[in-house]
Amino acid sequence: MSVSLLHTPLSLNRDCDMSQVMQSQMIGMQSSLDRILAAIQMQGQQTAAIVQQTVFANGGPPPLPPLRNGVDMYGSPGPAEQSSRGPRSFPPLPGFAPPPHKYATYGIVPSTAPSSDDESEDTLPRSALNAPIEALQGLANAAAEAAAVPSASPPRVKKRKKAEPTPRNAFPHVVEKGLVSDAEARELYTIFFSGCHIFIPCFDPSYDTYDGLMERTPWTFDSVLAVASKIRSGTGPLSSTFYKSLEEAQGIARSTLFGPVVRKEAVQGMLLLAAWSTNGWLPSGHAMRMALDLGLHRALEKLADREGAKKRNEEEERNLVISARIWLCLYWFDHQMSLGTGRPIVLRDENSIKHCRLLLAHPMSSPTDVRLVSQVELIAQKTQIYETLSPLNGQVNHNTLAFIRRANVALDKWWADCDELHRQSMDEESLPRKILAGELHYAKVWLVCVALRGVAWDRMPFEQRELAFQAKDAASNCVSNLLNSPTYRAALRYAVHDTLVMAAFSGLFLLKMANLFPAEMDLGTITVQVEQLAELLSDVAAERYALTLRVMLASLKRKVGMTAPMGPPHGPDMMAPPYIDPSLMPQLPFTVEELGLGSGTLPNDRMLFSPSAIPLWLQEQSLTDLGLPSNGSDGIFLQMGHPNGWMGDFPPMPEAW
Repeated sequence: MSVSLLHTPLSLNRDCDMSQVMQSQMIGMQSSLDRILAAIQMQGQQTAAIVQQTVFANGGPPPLPPLRNGVDMYGSPGPAEQSSRGPRSFPPLPGFAPPPHKYATYGIVPSTAPSSDDESEDTLPRSALNAPIEALQGLANAAAEAAAVPSASPPRVKKRKKAEPTPRNAFPHVVEKGLVSDAEARELYTIFFSGCHIFIPCFDPSYDTYDGLMERTPWTFDSVLAVASKIRSGTGPLSSTFYKSLEEAQGIARSTLFGPVVRKEAVQGMLLLAAWSTNGWLPSGHAMRMALDLGLHRALEKLADREGAKKRNEEEERNLVISARIWLCLYWFDHQMSLGTGRPIVLRDENSIKHCRLLLAHPMSSPTDVRLVSQVELIAQKTQIYETLSPLNGQVNHNTLAFIRRANVALDKWWADCDELHRQSMDEESLPRKILAGELHYAKVWLVCVALRGVAWDRMPFEQRELAFQAKDAASNCVSNLLNSPTYRAALRYAVHDTLVMAAFSGLFLLKMANLFPAEMDLGTITVQVEQLAELLSDVAAERYALTLRVMLASLKRKVGMTAPMGPPHGPDMMAPPYIDPSLMPQLPFTVEELGLGSGTLPNDRMLFSPSAIPLWLQEQSLTDLGLPSNGSDGIFLQMGHPNGWMGDFPPMPEAW
């Protein structure tokens, strides 16, 4: 790159000398930038050529990997086999080629999407962060222009580029590609909006219609079909439609890892892939950063600006409402993922959610916005609770107990306020109100488990024992709220991972309390409750949680000498069986009969389960700890599809991808 430079004549004036020094420095800077640009551009061209010729030579995603019992099995040969069979073969790398336009091209070209319009002139443009080559080019040009202008002239102010219209979609959806028929896609869309959208309330059914989603966002459209296809399969084998839709959605997701996005609906697609996964931490983080890059975190603040509202047309207003809804849902989900897995909370900008109730009174509000707002307000309280109690590491004193009492009062007030919002348009048996009640009970269990982390029950003072029994009552209420509501039970098939954890952990807490205080607990009632809960979770293809409950229930029955399921006590003769010291009992494997699975449930009726495969938090030596494990739900439930104590081929349980 060559740039002509104008040299000013020498002068005795001191200002001119300073000008020459500055000019010389700028020329040196420009020369350095030229060399850097040349090296980067050459390297980028070579890398792009290699990538294009190898990974994306076929112009589309790779074929599905081989499946064995529904699980990816790449069967790479061992060292002995390798020598006889020749070189090892590896599966193709997954992913789509970059889109054929200037957006989302791995940062090579800057984005001037409309989402960056509100950036102030004195800040670094978002496009510069995504396009280092263009940013360096701009610096080089600026240096050359500054050197060419006489010192007496005022500095030139370069105007920002005008935002260009959002480009067409880079990828086709599964219906356009002929992978799924239009009739089946419409059926799956109906399934999703029959219940799934209530658990992830980031949609407006009146706006996010079948044709609307298909046209605006193939990514979210494919994600919707993948989730709905999984729900439709239930406890049966997953269909080819599920695998095709999921592969397409995940392929588009991978294409965004190294480039900017220009559609807010991309955040919805990424959020769906995270929400129905048992390992949603990483995709949730990617969705969060896409949302920040698009400026969605500023949507509520703009909606609250009354002067700005007078200047917006209907389309601009709708875009703000949609952006605010997506941001609130993502904010709640990402925080819940952090609290549920014991990982640190990355985003702490509470200002981005303080106007959340604006959605409820907005003319473009969605029926599920009331649930969304209640979730955001609850997660704000839970975040404060966690950040106050977690550093104490179980050191419960009078100040801690006082905080827990205040937190319980605050949770009750949250529920009363939000239930009143629900009451305006829903009856008492409606699903959102049942979910709201369950979340109140579970939050009270969770509060105590955070406070009592690491506390030994046998050395608890009276106040702490009272806390434990209050949490037991809350856990029982949480389970009863689910089991006694036909609406809630029916909707559980649509639920996300976090809702299943809420129900299953409440049952496990009851079993742990029964192990700790067998003489003070109604073992018959607890047994029946947990058995019914495990059966319900099995019916909705949540076998990971159901099996964990069954194993713990079998362990409790062995300990207290219960050889058969007990019904609720009906009189003084139905007393709890005597406690049996587990150290005197041999640790024999559990049979399928003990687990309540019945004959024919598993491929081998003689299949056994080893007690050593129980997660550490639920093992005998950890029963004195009522606190949450440091890794949250990851340290509580059995890991399906991994070595877990089963003898023989355990069938893969459909639960998530």
